[in-house]
Amino acid sequence: MKLVYIAKEEWEVAYMQGKLPGVELVAEGDPAAEVLSVFVNHPVDAAEMAKYPALKLIATRSTGVDHIDAAEAKRRGIAIASVPSYGVNTVAEFAFALILALSRRVCEASARVKGGSFSQEGLTGFDLAGKTIGILGCGKIGQHTVRIAKGFDMRVLVSDAFKNDALAQELGFTYAELPELLAQSDVISIHVPYLPETHHLINKNNISQIKKGAYLVNTARGAVVETACLVEALQNGTLAGAGLDVLEEEGDMQDEMHLLAHGHPKQEELEVMMQNHYLMSHPRVIVTPHVAFDTREAVERILATTAENITAFAAGTPTNLLA
Repeated sequence: MKLVYIAKEEWEVAYMQGKLPGVELVAEGDPAAEVLSVFVNHPVDAAEMAKYPALKLIATRSTGVDHIDAAEAKRRGIAIASVPSYGVNTVAEFAFALILALSRRVCEASARVKGGSFSQEGLTGFDLAGKTIGILGCGKIGQHTVRIAKGFDMRVLVSDAFKNDALAQELGFTYAELPELLAQSDVISIHVPYLPETHHLINKNNISQIKKGAYLVNTARGAVVETACLVEALQNGTLAGAGLDVLEEEGDMQDEMHLLAHGHPKQEELEVMMQNHYLMSHPRVIVTPHVAFDTREAVERILATTAENITAFAAGTPTNLLA
């Protein structure tokens, strides 16, 4: 089979060649390509699919598939394979890296020292022990986040569409409806998948229910949180700070120079982009470039599963296909 591999890092290409000895890697745009492998930052819409008339499989190196036009792929008879699990501990660890950085003002303290001052004024943080963390979504990543939180002696509330009382007892957390979780949590960590049902799960209608002075951490997808109300909550003190590895319209932020030159077709998306600038400049907000997944170990797990997906598809025994 012929594979177009859109690399994130150069070393990945050699790694995949070693995993796929019977597959020929071809250049991006080659119309003979039967497999296209992409990451979440590479949208695959109808125009992209049209470049590859022989395309049979889109092997995304991610769990989420919202960057792929699944309906168009189905219409064209193109299968989609994903990576169902690769960074359970990886993403949960990063969420807590953000929580710890916020709770102990790590970024502010480091910036102060680099600026030539060793003053401790205004850098008093807070203990996690005894605080309540609210976890939205209790899949594999959410469950690992629970385990870490319990290690910090935190009280854990969970909001999830599917309740598992045995799991709650095993891990030591309590289920709560979203309004209750928002009202009681000192820290809120988001671990839901991005679906139509979770679009703007945190929104202008419920963000005021958040306990005043709480912190919000999002390592899931940017659009789970309505950006405008997040900005307002920071401005009015509902939220004391936030740790954001994802932003709504983050693709637009990457293409900002093009947008400044040519404008944006959707005014509301342009407004979100400007609100993102506020978040990035806020002293109590940490913004990172969608790297919660990004450890060498996790990336190698992603690549290994992707190679298995391609090999299985070529053998006629496809795995991890989008239903």
